[in-house]
Amino acid sequence: MKAAIVTIGDEILIGQIVDTNSGFIAKSLDKIGIETHEMLSISDDRQHILDTFALLQNKVEVVVITGGLGPTKDDITKHTFCEYFEDTLVRNAEVENHVIDLIERALGRVASQINKDQALVPSKCTVLYNQVGTAPGMWIKKENTVFISLPGVPYEMKYLIENQVIPKLVREYQRPYIVHKTILTYGQGESHVAERIEDWENQLPQCIKLAYLPSPGRVRLRLTARGEDKEQLEEAIATNVKSLDAIIHDIIVGFEEDATIEVVLGKMLKENGKTIATAESCTGGKIAQLVASVPGASAYFKGSVVAYATEVKSKVLGISDAFIAEHSVVSKEVASAMALSVQKMMQTDYAIATTGNAGPTKGDGDAEVGTVCIALATPNSVLVEEFNFGQPREKVIDRAVIKSLEMLQKEILKNLS
Repeated sequence: MKAAIVTIGDEILIGQIVDTNSGFIAKSLDKIGIETHEMLSISDDRQHILDTFALLQNKVEVVVITGGLGPTKDDITKHTFCEYFEDTLVRNAEVENHVIDLIERALGRVASQINKDQALVPSKCTVLYNQVGTAPGMWIKKENTVFISLPGVPYEMKYLIENQVIPKLVREYQRPYIVHKTILTYGQGESHVAERIEDWENQLPQCIKLAYLPSPGRVRLRLTARGEDKEQLEEAIATNVKSLDAIIHDIIVGFEEDATIEVVLGKMLKENGKTIATAESCTGGKIAQLVASVPGASAYFKGSVVAYATEVKSKVLGISDAFIAEHSVVSKEVASAMALSVQKMMQTDYAIATTGNAGPTKGDGDAEVGTVCIALATPNSVLVEEFNFGQPREKVIDRAVIKSLEMLQKEILKNLS
């Protein structure tokens, strides 16, 4: 089965908001064996919407649309649905009662007529009840394609996908199996990894496809198997992952699908009762942001000091001006002192510190642009390394963040072995 995902909204096309809905929907469809054939973002324009529906009709089996279901005049998806499906709007009593109750409870006011009109839906559609918002979803089938319209508000869309759309698709369609396994590698570039596993890749069975997903400092290797026998696909994936591990075991840090290094690290820290803090200069709090983004991070993440300016390293972290002047603000010595200081301050098992010159021009230190010193304070010692991540600035920061987490993970794994 193939699907198309359509986001409706001028705010997406002008870059005012970033479309995160499409990625979530695609992942959700993929997990039940429906392949996303294409993603489109279109304007709040009646003819544009009609043309898009006609283009996708019978080209794919499922079209998921988000956006344009609000109560204001610029939200035209429902009216355009009626035009395309030769239908009329009718009032759904269950939806109207929900809208009135939600507004009175949440906002403490009487629902307006505009609010109540959220209950107007095409008469031919199956209503997808939205318990977390006022706009219901709509499900209409025409010929060989089902069109599913959802609110653009991300948490409302997610609720409907998880509780209405996916269960209904599973019930009504026979689908092939799609099995994924993602191998997380850190420390080597895409071309180097490809060279190391070339022979292994050439021997993959036809049912398995390999994709390289590179980003600064890491490469994800995604194996995808498609077919009718789920157990057979899983066995084929497991066999080939095992043989891959024998080749690049030194750079593999995890195997969990969709698990980023911060998720893997969080699990390791939590399971072993360890804690972490950060003191960041050139990375500007980005390491802390990643660590804290994992649900349940409070179990192991104590806090961070963003010591971006040199005086903050002195006044907050207690590193003397004389020490900084002697070694330079971008140095292994200052990075080590930062890590030890925040480790003591936060009373943690581990502490990461970064100091560097991300560019585009030199800062307070003498280090070349792209230079970053990363220190890791452990329960017994301090590990520190100096890197030059080149340019541009964004690349330097991203690679420094990933390298910091990679150093922490390797140290934890070493202590566990």
